[in-house]
Amino acid sequence: MTSTFSLSRRHLLKWTGAGATIAVAGSLLPNFGISAALGAELGDGDIGVLNYAYALEQLEAAFYTQVLKTPFNRMEPNDQVILTQIRDHEIAHRDFLKKALGRNAIPGLEVDFSAVNFSSRSSVLGTADVFENLGVAAYNGAGQLISNPAYLVAAGSIVSIEARHAAAIADLIRPYSAESVGRGNVDAKGLDGALLPSKVLKAAAPFIVTPVTAATLP
Repeated sequence: MTSTFSLSRRHLLKWTGAGATIAVAGSLLPNFGISAALGAELGDGDIGVLNYAYALEQLEAAFYTQVLKTPFNRMEPNDQVILTQIRDHEIAHRDFLKKALGRNAIPGLEVDFSAVNFSSRSSVLGTADVFENLGVAAYNGAGQLISNPAYLVAAGSIVSIEARHAAAIADLIRPYSAESVGRGNVDAKGLDGALLPSKVLKAAAPFIVTPVTAATLP
């Protein structure tokens, strides 16, 4: 994938063993009963992959909720309609994954969007562009880790929506541009990128406060 995913923010990813630990919270995690300083482990196998997707959908849902709660300056009606649809999709994805996971779900994540200027259209849409393309790469990369065919079908349905979001955001940023059909994210063979969980978590880390570990995911 492109360097778009190499985000520099105040919060730094800390690597511990094979997992990624994102600094700090102090409360107990409801589904694990362990100190938040130890992190919320995503789990093994399909559960780990679903929790990984659930973490990303939590991040996206929280972002778009904030975008619409504090609209940027001179938000056009078309901007609002598209961003509202994307927010609703991300909330639906988050809630679907939480229900599928049941008692295996990681807790709700605390996020940090202090690096985003929510009053600026370019800052909001630029962040959205990163999140959506990161989401596509994340689902593409995680597909090979899923064993249950039903989960794989569900992931395929979600990644196609994330790709629609990425195209919609690209068109808001650069209307009627070739960038809207994936330039910079689609390779010469016409294929989208794929990233393994360790790389995706590293890219998302600046926006997540709650400790998250993925010791068994590559």
